[in-house]
Amino acid sequence: MAAVEVPQPELGPEPGPGGSFRRYLARLGFLFQDVCALLVQACQLVNFDQEHLVSKVCQLIHHLLNRFQVIVDEQNLNFLLSYCISALKQCSSWTHVEILQALAALVYNNGPKCQKYLPDLLGKAGLLLQFSDSAQLDVELRRAAVRSMANLCLSVPGQPYLDESYRSVCFQTFLSILQSSKTSDVDDITFCMVSVNLEKGSQKCMFHGLPGLSIEMPPVLYPAPLPQYDKRSPVKQEQSELAAFKKKSKGKQKKGEFGEDTKDDLADTGNESIHETDMLKLHLRDVQNSPCSDLRTHALDVAYMPTGKDHLSSHYNSWKRISSSESEYSDAEGGIQSKMRSYQAKVRQGALACFLSAIKSIEKRVLYGYWSAFVPDAPGIGSPQSVSLMTIALKDPSPKTRACSLQVLSAILEGSKQFLSVAEDANDHKRAFTPFSVTIASSIRELHRCLLLALVAESSSQTLTQIIKCLANLVSNAPYNRLKPGLLTRVWNQIKPYICHKDVNVRVSSLTLLGAIVSIQAPLPEVQLLLQQPSSSGLSNSGTGTPHRFNSSEQWRKTFPLEGEPADNPGNMPSEPCWLIRLCISIIVLPREDSCSDSDANFPSGCVYEPSPVRLESLQVLALLVKGYFSMAQSYLLELGEVACKCMEEMDPSIQLHGAKLLEELGTGVVQQYKPDSAVAPDHRVPVSVVVAFWTMMLNGPLPGALQNSQHATLQTSACDALSSILPEAFSSLQNDRQILCITLLLGLNHSENPLVKAAAARALGVYILFSCLRQDVMFVADTANAILNSLHDKSPNVRAKAAWSLGNLTDTLIVNMETMGQSFQEEFSDLLLLKMLRSATEASKDKDKVKSNAVRALGNLLHFLQPYHITNPRFRETIEESIQALISTVQSEATMKVRWNACYALGNVFKNPALPLGEAPWTTQAYNALSSVVKSCKNFKVRIKSAMALSIPSKRECYGPTEQFCQIWSALVVALQKSEDTEDFLEFKYSASLRTQICQALIHLLSLAKNTDLPFISETITENGDAIKAYVLQYMKSGVEENEAGMHTNLCEREKALKGAIEHLCGIEKQLEGKARVRVSVYLEDILTNHQVMERSGELRCLESRAARVPAGW
Repeated sequence: MAAVEVPQPELGPEPGPGGSFRRYLARLGFLFQDVCALLVQACQLVNFDQEHLVSKVCQLIHHLLNRFQVIVDEQNLNFLLSYCISALKQCSSWTHVEILQALAALVYNNGPKCQKYLPDLLGKAGLLLQFSDSAQLDVELRRAAVRSMANLCLSVPGQPYLDESYRSVCFQTFLSILQSSKTSDVDDITFCMVSVNLEKGSQKCMFHGLPGLSIEMPPVLYPAPLPQYDKRSPVKQEQSELAAFKKKSKGKQKKGEFGEDTKDDLADTGNESIHETDMLKLHLRDVQNSPCSDLRTHALDVAYMPTGKDHLSSHYNSWKRISSSESEYSDAEGGIQSKMRSYQAKVRQGALACFLSAIKSIEKRVLYGYWSAFVPDAPGIGSPQSVSLMTIALKDPSPKTRACSLQVLSAILEGSKQFLSVAEDANDHKRAFTPFSVTIASSIRELHRCLLLALVAESSSQTLTQIIKCLANLVSNAPYNRLKPGLLTRVWNQIKPYICHKDVNVRVSSLTLLGAIVSIQAPLPEVQLLLQQPSSSGLSNSGTGTPHRFNSSEQWRKTFPLEGEPADNPGNMPSEPCWLIRLCISIIVLPREDSCSDSDANFPSGCVYEPSPVRLESLQVLALLVKGYFSMAQSYLLELGEVACKCMEEMDPSIQLHGAKLLEELGTGVVQQYKPDSAVAPDHRVPVSVVVAFWTMMLNGPLPGALQNSQHATLQTSACDALSSILPEAFSSLQNDRQILCITLLLGLNHSENPLVKAAAARALGVYILFSCLRQDVMFVADTANAILNSLHDKSPNVRAKAAWSLGNLTDTLIVNMETMGQSFQEEFSDLLLLKMLRSATEASKDKDKVKSNAVRALGNLLHFLQPYHITNPRFRETIEESIQALISTVQSEATMKVRWNACYALGNVFKNPALPLGEAPWTTQAYNALSSVVKSCKNFKVRIKSAMALSIPSKRECYGPTEQFCQIWSALVVALQKSEDTEDFLEFKYSASLRTQICQALIHLLSLAKNTDLPFISETITENGDAIKAYVLQYMKSGVEENEAGMHTNLCEREKALKGAIEHLCGIEKQLEGKARVRVSVYLEDILTNHQVMERSGELRCLESRAARVPAGW
């Protein structure tokens, strides 16, 4: 039997009569499941020689399947398809249109189920190919065949779609018909109907992809005349089209023929005629009111608009003739013209939908090769504006078509950051040619100008939303730091009136655009100035029922008294409040005002607050502003904390979640200020006392409840992230019970069954273990270690990755405690737990790369932490061997560069432990060989640097093993030095100087430890490669001056001291050899030192001479 579902309707919403018929059938007890059985029974009763009944049965199939949206089961589908195909073969041609309509209804979204009938329909002599052929004279028959082919290409998401070979056949057919010209015997409305079906089918084919299909460009293309975009009056054309249509329409069109295709877009016609007049009127208003316009901008705007009195008059008169009661057309003729314009708009919309599918299915690098064909560029002096997608957005009379063009433009702009990053016009170029960077910058400026012009000219709320979304995409991808300032100021001032627009979607998209502005390349000086603008600037002239919230936005906090709140705001309170923060707070916490009526019926009018999407977007804007411009937001820290508390206390889970995310950004902003490398002066940071008050408010408020809300795992996750953003200095100042509460909650959530919550809790514990007030507590370290090890064995890869990161932090803490607290901490820490950590980290080093990178870091720290009694303990011996082997194999593996970097770093930590038998153990040779191989041949220079650093760590000659091993290391470093500029990746060149520096340090370190048995090989190497080594070492000595001017003398002294130490050491050894070495290495190094000192003195002399030259002659 049939299964009744509700797919995307083919013919639009069900009309009133259909609904009445459905209710009538329901009252009769008629079951929709019996629809298919009814149709099958009807087909069984009607033979093919009863052609009138065949036609009626096909009309019934078409009507019932479309009206009731019935999905036909496979058995009945096979029967009905077989009946229709046989009817097409046996019945007269006059029945074929109705049969094809029934066939189109049957195959809708059922293409993959029709496999065995596809040869009959789409084979070499397939019925649909015959009926859709250009030689077919009956246009209605061709249209019905095209519709069937288009429906065959449709499929339900998640289900298989039509085979590639048949998709290619359909697509080639669609293209061939689209590329053919309209014959004189075809009326415009029918031609538009065919075009719409062709575009729908083409769109679906492109959506699913057509790999390997070669498309030939036709010799001639036949574009439809679009008088709305040029200066030709459409009146004469419409009169000829009307005459042609009247001839065709007599007796041919059946009742309701237009209903299936026109009901979606007839609403457009009411807005078409006034759009062009509104364009000029609103453009003039924009020119007068724009706070940032200039003469050049005005000239460009006017150049874009239709020029001359006659042009505007012709459009106005054509509208008047069609719409006025005094029209020269009759009412029926005016209706036909309205339908024709509606169908023409549908064709344009279909073409744009195909374009959108094409954009989404091709690579960005291919798409941007066509950038100039679709995106406007600034017109030259006296030259007309080029035709582009913005031409449609500005001049098309149909709001839906304008919205479609903006959707296409948004798709082009999405992900264009890398392409647009080359744009630059910060400096005026005076060259004989225009660089590509300037061309792209000009295009970005023109996009801003055109979109802002479309913004003030648009009257449709749906299209307005698309304009603002397109602006947000442009803002998110444009490199404003390389462009002249002013673009964002124009966008900012133009969007302000729309923040409180009567339409909810416009308000949401306006806030999205503001969020894009405050997040792009933050902090930008231009945006900082905009945030400091007076709150009333630009918000009083929107003309859209704008609510003025700023007068009451200061009053809401009176209902939220705080315990212990300081009298003064933290930091330096700006003289002018940040109007965007005030606006967002008022939208989130204040009741909605009566003057703001939502046009969208989805939002109940009795709601106390703004609709949820508006409040959510405001919360996101606040979070982005705090993240990018914390210095502007820090004076509102406590107030924003109250906003976060209020949101987390609400019933809406989305509001709760975004309140927690705002809290996390506030905490992160404070932590960033207190980092050692922070550029914020201590007196400009948020005082610790205020941060303590802030977190006390959070912990006494809804945060603990959110952390324990097991019904809302996403909220728990965000609350964990927020709790991990607490400032360590503030945590240590919290009351003891609040500290215990935080730790208890996190340790408990580490056992959550939800992987997201468990991962967040494991990460938060990894943050807390670094707090100075907690890391020396052995019990807390042990509890945290057990919790992290539990998560390290979780089945979720995300949980294991976060646990491995936390384990790395925990082992960092062990090293810090070992260095600061000494042996007392090591003796107090459980041996059993340490052994468990070693085994777990070794096992994790075999996991996926995200886990492995931190697991090997932890292994290096743990092996560094071991004491002599651990190493001699039989229980530890095998685990230590396995751990070191895991590190060696990771260094040699084909893992990601981050993993191998951490493995080299870990081996360096292993070499720092004097208790390990480095130089004696069998794994010593394996470790040195692995590092030597990496330093010579790894593609990534960062990994080479870290391996060279590891090779220079052992402090005793015995640690390098026998002479053969020592000489292999020396040889590998010399080869690595000579290859320090050999790379296939250009991006690695910037690390080559650092690599040479590290290798030279390692070579000098080895020379300072060399034994007399090592010198023959070293002297031989110098004989062969002495000149190259000398040049690199001199460069290394010189770079000590150039790299860090602030610490120039210290750095230089350290390098000279190391070189002199190596010379003294070698002199003593060479005396023992009594001239047996072919080359005295100490003499070689002394020559390098002498050359360096000469070069340094000559550089100082030149510096003095240049200073003397700048002294005035009279001094």
